[in-house]
Amino acid sequence: MILPGIVVVGAVSGVVAYVRTQLRKESDTMNRMFSQQNTADVRARRDQRLLVESEGNPRKTIYNVLNW
Repeated sequence: MILPGIVVVGAVSGVVAYVRTQLRKESDTMNRMFSQQNTADVRARRDQRLLVESEGNPRKTIYNVLNW
């Protein structure tokens, strides 16, 4: 009765550790990609394309529910 419980706990712990490792790797990869694209020149071109000066920053509007 105790052995199956230990096996289940071990299997679940292994899966959780694997998923956590994969998520950390993916997060690090995405952080590297975005840090390369977040230079001052890129931000200036993005702001110009999004008309931030005339219409405001679309990332800070009430309609951007993903930013809440």
